[in-house]
Amino acid sequence: MTKTEQLRLAVIGDGKMGQAIASLAAEHGFEVVALLGERQVLPQGITKSLLDGADVAVEFTTPQFAAANVRGCVAAGCPVVCGTTGWDSARAEVEEEVRGKNGALLWAPNFSIGVHLFASIVEYAARLVSDANAGFDAHLVETHHMQKLDAPSGTARALADRAEKATGKPLPITSVRIGSVPGTHSVIFDGAFEQIRLEHVARDRRVFATGALTAARWLVGRHGVFTLDHMLGTPE
Repeated sequence: MTKTEQLRLAVIGDGKMGQAIASLAAEHGFEVVALLGERQVLPQGITKSLLDGADVAVEFTTPQFAAANVRGCVAAGCPVVCGTTGWDSARAEVEEEVRGKNGALLWAPNFSIGVHLFASIVEYAARLVSDANAGFDAHLVETHHMQKLDAPSGTARALADRAEKATGKPLPITSVRIGSVPGTHSVIFDGAFEQIRLEHVARDRRVFATGALTAARWLVGRHGVFTLDHMLGTPE
């Protein structure tokens, strides 16, 4: 499949992220054949007819619907990129089902390539600070818009996991919900007389939409469960 070939895309979730993905789809070589909100999905769930021949689906909804939506895509034979967070307790079972049915799922807590790089920076910095044994306390502050349902964010949890992997110590998280902030993650190393601060700021949710569309094109023709590490060829 060539990168310029047009693909048929189903967008599951008609909120701000779904709308952003749909608005950018044509620029990335997609034809949006379905933009599905609760009104379309809730009566019967995701079905082959609802997906309308899509080559791939992108799912951004809410934690209570994500697992069922992914299962519906897999049952319909449609690869699915999922950016919904907050459904961790069901994800392992859903991923096993995807593998068992030879489906395709790429899930990520954040589709910003910058955040993906930021996670590696945080892990490296946490290791350096810990090895220095200079008395720094570490903390993560994540800020999102008022409509974000999960707290801490999936990105914050992923960053904390990377830091803990490097140091063996949990990284405390503070969640702030205010206004319409797309997403800010700050990792702070605080000493008695100095402070190191690492920060990633998303200025527009289109950064997530672009990443999700890139992942959708990459996923077509593949089978299995994937992350951005697989797509970008970086170590997990």
